[in-house]
Amino acid sequence: MKSDSIFLLVVAIGVFFVSLGYGLFPYTSMQSLYEIEVGNINAANIYRGIMGLYIALSIFWIVGAFKDSLRLAALWSLTVFMTGVGLGRVLSIVIDGMPDMIFINYLIVEIIGAFLGFKFIKSAKK
Repeated sequence: MKSDSIFLLVVAIGVFFVSLGYGLFPYTSMQSLYEIEVGNINAANIYRGIMGLYIALSIFWIVGAFKDSLRLAALWSLTVFMTGVGLGRVLSIVIDGMPDMIFINYLIVEIIGAFLGFKFIKSAKK
């Protein structure tokens, strides 16, 4: 298996489990994981929507890892995802201040993921 496929699989598995933390049991998991109280159905709906988006992307990345014709598109979507979420976190740090360390760790992973994604996209175009 090629390194870009392994990359897609590793990220997909990680994002899948993060998605479950957001949406499977948002009333309890968000409190225990991040000290965020989900106080109503609308908030739970938002977190479950995020879970669905993350799971859909994870499935696409897994398919792209195994199907050559979708690999470049999967790498692009992963890279856009990591870049977008990472830039959103940076914006939040600038506007809101420093979050807990877990979110800094997520940011580091997102920066590395975006960098590697761009690297694999560049390699695929050669």
